[in-house]
Amino acid sequence: MKKLIYATLIVIVFSACKDTASENAMLEQQREIDSMKVVMKEQEEALAKQRTIDSMNAVVAAAEAKAARASANKAAPVTAEQKKKGWSNTAKGAVIGAGAGAITGAAVSKKKGEGAIIGGLAGAAVGAGTGAIIDDSKKKKEKQ
Repeated sequence: MKKLIYATLIVIVFSACKDTASENAMLEQQREIDSMKVVMKEQEEALAKQRTIDSMNAVVAAAEAKAARASANKAAPVTAEQKKKGWSNTAKGAVIGAGAGAITGAAVSKKKGEGAIIGGLAGAAVGAGTGAIIDDSKKKKEKQ
């Protein structure tokens, strides 16, 4: 009976004794893992904030560049070449003269085709000359 009681006591003592060293090691590992997770989360949040700041800076820089281009365009003097759009008076005169000359040449001549060609060429020359004179006078007025 004594042996049975001793055996029971030994079993109780061994079962009551826990391996605290391995338990402490496991707890320490879990704490390290948790602290690493916290650090990683903080780093991810910092990166997200930095990305937001970078995108905001890019938007601001683009807006500033657009404003700079707009102010540069307003500040630049407009030259006569930039104002000039469409046909020159020389080109208009040549086309109008060619049309009028061709109609007149065809109406006056017995050979309608030849008269239209000759009248068109003569009318274009006269119209171009007249248009060139008008262009020249406009340029002189702009300089004054």
